[in-house]
Amino acid sequence: MTQTPFLSTDDVRDRFSKAMSAMYQTEVPQYGTLLELVESVNQETLRQQPELYRRMEAQGELARLSVERHGAIRVGTADELSMLRRLFAVMGMYPVGYYDLSEAGVPVHSTAFRPIDDEALARNPFRVFTSLLRLELIESETLRQRSEEILANRDIFTPAARELIERHETQGGLTSKEVDQFVKEALETFRWHQDATVDLDTYHELHDEHRLIADVVCFRGPHINHLTPRTLDIDEVQRRMPGMGMNPKAVIEGPPHRECPILLRQTSFKALEESIRFAGDAQGTHTARFGEIEQRGMALTPKGRARYDQLLSEGRKQTAGLDNEAHQVVMEEVFSALPDNDEAMRLEGLAYFHYYLTAAGQADKKTANSDIQALIEQGLVEAQPITYEDFLPVSAAGIFQSNLGGGKNEAYSGNANRDAFEEALGAQVTDELSLYAERERASKESVLANFKCEAVKN
Repeated sequence: MTQTPFLSTDDVRDRFSKAMSAMYQTEVPQYGTLLELVESVNQETLRQQPELYRRMEAQGELARLSVERHGAIRVGTADELSMLRRLFAVMGMYPVGYYDLSEAGVPVHSTAFRPIDDEALARNPFRVFTSLLRLELIESETLRQRSEEILANRDIFTPAARELIERHETQGGLTSKEVDQFVKEALETFRWHQDATVDLDTYHELHDEHRLIADVVCFRGPHINHLTPRTLDIDEVQRRMPGMGMNPKAVIEGPPHRECPILLRQTSFKALEESIRFAGDAQGTHTARFGEIEQRGMALTPKGRARYDQLLSEGRKQTAGLDNEAHQVVMEEVFSALPDNDEAMRLEGLAYFHYYLTAAGQADKKTANSDIQALIEQGLVEAQPITYEDFLPVSAAGIFQSNLGGGKNEAYSGNANRDAFEEALGAQVTDELSLYAERERASKESVLANFKCEAVKN
């Protein structure tokens, strides 16, 4: 009897992310407009920058660009977070990085579920930035207990989703038919619900403590609060958003414009005010969902990241209250202290690079060399920056605050607790820098092995 084959986790992730995007376009039509804008800007940028096109094509970045998305959700309990970990594992997505947003006055800590290996990232680099509400940071014991009671009485997963997750774990995969059902059931966790689970007074109490607390506690599920396409020119998207009927946030988060982009730049259109029916049939509104855009650059080494953090801190001190144009001018001046070309970033050990053979290197049958720099200078090897796949806590908090009314509570600050987060998660998070370092090391070894082999043959 022939056994029905299981789909790869990459296939599951691809189906789910596309279904999620279609659902969100239906729920938030402006997201569809945003996709059109980003696609237009990306195509123009690639036409205007043929070297960028060549590099992205060489690294397999073009194929993933049009499908690349990240989403964000917020959950309220350890059980919810742990079950999400199991749900995302069905899609080949694993927790990478620990982000403490309490430093920015937001009562959550977070990780990003994403694919890890190169092949999976090339297929579909879908990521979900996932935050756990930190009820222990709520000062009012009454409010904290009330929140715990509300969260204890909900189940954000359908029975069928739970059953399919367990089936995936026990049988080692899901068939195509099972995956279709899994996608359908899993979407229910992320769907928008206009009915709150609390009365209007309770909502206002939680809202007054912090808008994010109300967003997490008062609804049946952790509705996806944004989906984010990747652009190649975030400044141009920011300029064009008003003309497309979108109200952009005041300032682009992250590093400034550079010839050689680094890490992550993010902006968004402001969150929508949506009608809500509260328990007792009271009507009200809630603001949570928005459209975000990101531009990704090269991943920085610990040395490079320390330089970035220092420059970002200096820039933020000088840009408070400035509009985006003035903000960017100041930030570009501050960041002029960081080299703005790939070669300098590589030679100074500030960023991670992927090494691969050029056409000449593939054809070479004589060279025996273990000096990577010499091979690059001979045109046999090329080094390309590794794309940053992760997030920045200051930028994430800036997006949160922009779309939650801009408030922050200093009482939450200084409460990083990775151990507690991992205990709730039921697993350790992977250190993102170790992934980049391993990819660089493996690519360098692979290249050098080629020339050592040639030496043996000759």
